[in-house]
Amino acid sequence: MKRLLVIDMLNMYFRAYIVDPSLSTNGDPIGGIKGTLKILQKLVRETSPDEVVLCWDGAGGSQKRKSVNKNYKEGRKPVRLNRNIRNMSQEEEIQNKVWQQMRLVEVLNETPFLQLMFESIEADDIISYIVQNSRFQGWQKIIVSSDKDFFQLLDEETVLYRPIQKEVLNKNAVTEKYGVHPNNMALARAVVGDKSDNLDGVRGIGMPTVAKRFPFLCEEKSYRVADLVEHSENTPSSAKAYTNLLEEVEKVEQNYKLMQLYTPSISAQTAHKINKTIDDSPRHFNKSLIRAMMLEDGFGEINWSDLFQICNKISTDHRREK
Repeated sequence: MKRLLVIDMLNMYFRAYIVDPSLSTNGDPIGGIKGTLKILQKLVRETSPDEVVLCWDGAGGSQKRKSVNKNYKEGRKPVRLNRNIRNMSQEEEIQNKVWQQMRLVEVLNETPFLQLMFESIEADDIISYIVQNSRFQGWQKIIVSSDKDFFQLLDEETVLYRPIQKEVLNKNAVTEKYGVHPNNMALARAVVGDKSDNLDGVRGIGMPTVAKRFPFLCEEKSYRVADLVEHSENTPSSAKAYTNLLEEVEKVEQNYKLMQLYTPSISAQTAHKINKTIDDSPRHFNKSLIRAMMLEDGFGEINWSDLFQICNKISTDHRREK
């Protein structure tokens, strides 16, 4: 079985940027670039993928979701270094963070990995489209992200690797751990809410309560908000979870629209661009240019042989298949 690695890149980049202390030979922070590449090297070494897709959030985020709820993802604190660098000002830090991300994209453009980024489209939707794409039917798909939103995409072929938590979850593990099947995870999380996306849930209800009061959500069958309402109305119980849900049904419905990834929020035009990239990208690998950029950016000495080996394999295999 072929293996596809699908990576939530901003999630990975911010993690590396915050914690990797690497400095260039000039003393500038380069942990975002270098740390991300080190994580990538470790991932490809451990998974030996046949294809790697790198998914970035596009500028402006999801305008469609913001049209549903203007407060969606508002109020997030800016990502900052967890240390002081040469008395770097906040403005200099922001400039460095942006430069590192842009430079990382440049470096990765010289690998055979597919990079996908579209204005006003979230990486979540691109990842959803990729793992459900018929081109990868029959492949083992590994999503790399710490985001719980991806629980809902797990099936017989798709697993989630959460690097911060250091856990790999398949659909059975999610169902066992949370008492909710991936097919119903977006519905359950719509009830609970998501503070990281600035989405309030029904008051007094967390995931354990959802699993307890709506036990049928552990089934493979996909349920709807209307099923939660019907169960709440017909269950002879004084539990506040039921009355609270009935009072906040509109909130649950709105949250579901924002959180579900079963149908990705992308246009037919964007879907066409993604398919064209998958079908037509040459998967070239320019190792000498990557090394030159690393030298220019003051990376210092580090062994990238595992990363380069996978890059060469993917590029070579693609040429043979063509």
